[in-house]
Amino acid sequence: MSVPISDTAQMQASVVSTAAASHPPAPSSARRRIGPSFPVSSPLAGEASLPAGVITPSEKGRHITVAHLLLVEDDARVRSALTRALAGHGHAVVSAAAGMPGLTRALEDRPDLVVLDLGLPDLDGCEILRMLRAVSAVPVIVATARDAEPEIVRALDAGADDYVVKPFSAAQLDARIRAVLRRGRGSGAGTAQVRVGGLRIDPAGREAFLDGARLDLTPKEFDLLHYLALRPGQVVSKRELLTEVWRMAYGGADKTVDVHLSWLRRKLGESAHRPRYLQTVHGVGVKIVDPGA
Repeated sequence: MSVPISDTAQMQASVVSTAAASHPPAPSSARRRIGPSFPVSSPLAGEASLPAGVITPSEKGRHITVAHLLLVEDDARVRSALTRALAGHGHAVVSAAAGMPGLTRALEDRPDLVVLDLGLPDLDGCEILRMLRAVSAVPVIVATARDAEPEIVRALDAGADDYVVKPFSAAQLDARIRAVLRRGRGSGAGTAQVRVGGLRIDPAGREAFLDGARLDLTPKEFDLLHYLALRPGQVVSKRELLTEVWRMAYGGADKTVDVHLSWLRRKLGESAHRPRYLQTVHGVGVKIVDPGA
């Protein structure tokens, strides 16, 4: 969906250029409000004249962590401008021009955040969002020209973390990205150590210990153990494990899970016939339990 930009000269007025600091912000009277809580300021500026990765003096030092972003936008001009602008704000950006390729990249690349247009050529963005939410909790910001309140509500209900209406500045989008990522990191759920009985799992260091002894796990064995340990006593289906641990949303053999469970049990000093931590519920899935409980 194209951004309504009046002429080429305006497209060259980059919010990421080194001259941006000399221009005062648009007066509040010139701002347009969409709904009760989504202000939209200056139009998105295309950065066609700037090399990717340019950071202005005012931006240097502001970003500590570079975020890996996926941009799903069908308009080539907007896609190019946003990619350059967000790179200038310190992000690493990959993009897709349609919904299904974007969904595939989201599952394969596992970005920190997705910026999603709604007016896509193959599927409506809200449908893509629902499909993504079925298999991933990656933060999503909808960036679209649709400004009707029902559309905003529909996207937020479908799982969007934020909604911004075109035209917008790259600085505003960058601020929203940082805000959404701060909220996610503030939860602490992804880095907190997990304990189940004598098992201790450290996701930050990607290490697991059993009764104080470090377990020699492959990356996928660690992911599998961590995913189950976050859900003690809860039966998890093999289909869910394939989707969440292996990122196989559209296929994959149950045998893949069985083999890794067998390897994991061996390293935990147990077997399917004599389980301790990993217990199979036949026809349903597997669960992790505290054997001493």
